[in-house]
Formats: sequence, structure tokens, C-alpha cells
Amino acid sequence: MTPRSATTHGIDGYDLIGDIHGCESALRTLLKRLGYRDKGGVMRHPSRTAIFLGDFIDRHPGRGVIAIVRPMVQQGSALAVMGNHEFNALGFGLPHPDRSGRRLRERQGHTFEQHRPFIDEFNGNETEYFDTLEWFQTLPLWLNLGGLRVVHAVWHEGAMALIKEQIGSTLLLTDTQRALPLFQHGTYPFEAAEFVLKGIESPLPPGTRFRDTDGKLRIKARIKWWLEDGKEYRWQDAILGPPSLTRQLGENMMQAQNFPQYPATAPPVFVGHYWLSGEPEPLSPNVACLDYSIARGGALVAYRWDGEQTLKKAHFVAVTN
Repeated sequence: MTPRSATTHGIDGYDLIGDIHGCESALRTLLKRLGYRDKGGVMRHPSRTAIFLGDFIDRHPGRGVIAIVRPMVQQGSALAVMGNHEFNALGFGLPHPDRSGRRLRERQGHTFEQHRPFIDEFNGNETEYFDTLEWFQTLPLWLNLGGLRVVHAVWHEGAMALIKEQIGSTLLLTDTQRALPLFQHGTYPFEAAEFVLKGIESPLPPGTRFRDTDGKLRIKARIKWWLEDGKEYRWQDAILGPPSLTRQLGENMMQAQNFPQYPATAPPVFVGHYWLSGEPEPLSPNVACLDYSIARGGALVAYRWDGEQTLKKAHFVAVTN
């Protein structure tokens, strides 16, 4: 996808929108608040472009959200990247290129049970189902637009280089043969895709555990990957987790090891994925997460980017269901 900046091609700025997870009503409300209006069946802004951070589906019925987002992307009023839930949909849905009757990923386990309702939404209409998967394949794994960057979970240069070598510079999963290693446990491309789409985890101190948003017991937590590698931090300041976890961690210290980091001089980067709560604000001067848990009673959040290097709390826009 050709990079564009907010100062070219008649674009006044970008409106970046976090994880939607099937919350169609909230999406319509947010787009209207941002100034997008229905023009011939496509939500458009007279001078701005939306950028969606992925995770359109799961948690709530997703076809209505896709019916809004897909025409916007196809007609040029929006860009989008893939989220881990679209990635999972491809794994559970696309046929294996080498094994007849199999898929890229076996339909089993907790992740599949979470995803199964999306498949059921199509009521056996395989034409529409596979058409939707084909559209998911056209979503790049990240965007580098020069003045800003967009990825679902982590901007990790090493992982991105490995993925790019595997699937090509388009960053699309349209060639299932080339994409296959990204879905195969134990391969380097699989680990790279896990980093970029799902975050980087660190084992917690012995005896520390917590339940995630699905009630699953965890002994690892996602790290704030943009922090300086090798530096000492309080555990609670270095991980992304619920209050129940940060209370357990107290004042214990940890040393950042193998954090990919994100320099203060790098272009602003926007991510989703992390189920944050509270009042939206930048995570660092040039890092912002836009996932504020709309599917769990939180908010659907956007950031109105006008070309600034230092992100501003005043540019966040949030709506609730």
C-alpha cells in the first residue's frame, strides 16, 4: 500500500479507530461524531481519512461492522490493518494448501470456541463467508505512512523484517502457501506474527497470576514493549494488565530484557489490542493504544491525528454503547 501523509493528497488528517469487536452501534456513533456521513452507502469525511486498527469481529456479531468498514476501505475513505481476530479467522477458515480437507489451523481449543459464533453468523452461506475471508486477506499486517505508523499490537522491527521476508513487501496474506508458516507453531514466522498481532509477554514473578478478560488464568503478562531495554522498572509500570495484577506486583522491580523499544524520535505509532480502561491518553509521547474495551462495557476510541509528533490527550474521542 502506497504511504501517504496527512499533508498530501488533500488529506487534512487521519482518524485512527481502535478495536470494534462487533459493536456496530458504537461505530456508527463514533463515525458521526468525527464528521463522517453516508454518501452512496459509504461513510465519508470531506477531508479526512479513517484508519481502523483491526479486530472488527468476535465478542459481538461482526458482519454489521464489516458492512461499514469494508466499503470505506474499498472506496478510499479508510485504511485498515489486520487484527489478531481477523488473523484467527483466516487460520480457522482457509483451506490448507498441502492437506486436503484441512485448514491452516485446527478448529479446536479456547480460541476457536471464542471465534465459532462468527462462523455461525453466516448460517452456512459459504459464498459470503469465504468472500469475507478473502477481504481479510487484503488487510496489511501494518502500515508505515511516513509520519505515522499503525499496527495491531507491537511495532517490532525484527519481527516485521522476518514477516516481510516470508510473505513479501505487500504485507498481505493472499498467498496461503507463503503465509502458512505464520500459522504453524514452532516456526520463526509464527513467533513474529504473534509479536506483531498479539503482543509480547513476560513470565510474572513466582506465585503471581491473574485472570484475563475471558477468565483464563495467566502466569505471563504483556509488556510495555516501547520501554527502554535493559533499564529497571517497577513490575506494575512495565506490564499491561488489570488492577488485580498490578496490586499483586506492588513495588517489586524487574529489568527490561529483550524489549524491542520504541525511540522517542520515531514517528507516532498507534496500536489496539490491549483492553485498556479509564480515560484515553497517550502511553508515551509517541505511542497510543486505542483499545478501551468497548466489547466489555468500555469505550470505542479514536485519535484525530493532524501530523503532530507528540501525541495529545485532547485528540482522543470516545463513545460508549
